[in-house]
Amino acid sequence: MLEFLLALLTTATVALLLVPLLKPRLTATARLDNDLAIYRDQLAELDRERAAGTLPEAEATAARVEIERRILVAAEQDAHETRREQSATLQRFLSPALCLAIPLIALGIYLEIGRPGLPSAPFVPHAAAPAAPNLADEIAAAKKNAAEHPDDPEALSALGEALTMEADGVVTQPAFEAFTRALRAQPGDARAIYYLGLHEAQAGDSPAALKRWRALEAQSPPEAPWLAMLRAEIARVSRESGMPVPSQDQVEAMGRLSPEERQKTIRTMVDGLAARMEANPADRDGWLRLANARKVLGDNPRASEAFAKADALKPVDGQTLVDWAEAEVRQIPPGMPPPASAVKVLERLEKAEPRNALALFYLGAASLASGDKKAAAQRWKTLLALLPADAPIRAMIEEKIKETE
Repeated sequence: MLEFLLALLTTATVALLLVPLLKPRLTATARLDNDLAIYRDQLAELDRERAAGTLPEAEATAARVEIERRILVAAEQDAHETRREQSATLQRFLSPALCLAIPLIALGIYLEIGRPGLPSAPFVPHAAAPAAPNLADEIAAAKKNAAEHPDDPEALSALGEALTMEADGVVTQPAFEAFTRALRAQPGDARAIYYLGLHEAQAGDSPAALKRWRALEAQSPPEAPWLAMLRAEIARVSRESGMPVPSQDQVEAMGRLSPEERQKTIRTMVDGLAARMEANPADRDGWLRLANARKVLGDNPRASEAFAKADALKPVDGQTLVDWAEAEVRQIPPGMPPPASAVKVLERLEKAEPRNALALFYLGAASLASGDKKAAAQRWKTLLALLPADAPIRAMIEEKIKETE
């Protein structure tokens, strides 16, 4: 809007400066009328002299012809002057019109396709940007280096990182194996520790990821270049899982604590949230935060209680059902079927997500325990079709399907 007003003021200023040019500088006179009056007088005088006999007829005729010729010349000159005056008038108005039209047209084009809000850039020559590295070449080089140096933790970590970049930041199974080998060869490999924690977070095991990352944070020197990114990931996973996110001062203070002291501090923060929820039991979002925080700390029974209280206020969505179901199944003793409380949550999850692997597996176990082998086989066969061909759990599920036959 400001640019439009400035352009409008500029156009108005130009218009005011052009006003004097529109005024004619000289006043035209009727030259042909004056000439014709003179030629009429000459013709009248010629006629008088011929009538008086003072001018011979031949001379009178020649003089009349000359006067008439001059009248024709004067008429032609007058027509030429008229055309020149018309051209001058057009030129007088054309220049000011163009002076006004050009900025107005330019303004219209600028407002249509221009970017008035874009700041000006200094005219500084820049060097050509280097070509972006080819990810495929990097992966090939990392694989070659790892093959040539199979016990080099640096080569293995570089391979895992390249494979993770290839998968758009997802720590795939080959990358996980490369990082595991790197960490086995060099237990303090910060890059391997970070990505293994990221793998755990992506797999839904936020407590394990946070535990691994906080241990890395504690052993890292204060000037370590990866600390900023590491702390950002700790804050992100803590926030997404419902854990209270400490301030920077608290982070620095906890960095000086031992792992046991840090865990105790975090539990104190979570207990403070629980006390606030007891005082305000209608805060559904607060119950969800507390549930996720309890889940991250591994306190699954109390996490389930908090999920149930949030659900009582308003039914939870599908993603929250996944978190709730995880808290329920982690309480199941190995080899035992899920209890009724877990089955209830898992059935809601299966209804919301019919292809959810967690629900299919544990509800299959519940069906088998209740004697419904057909339902158990159907769920496990559905789960088997969802799993990759190299999934380690396939053999176990196939064995369970045989139990139902």
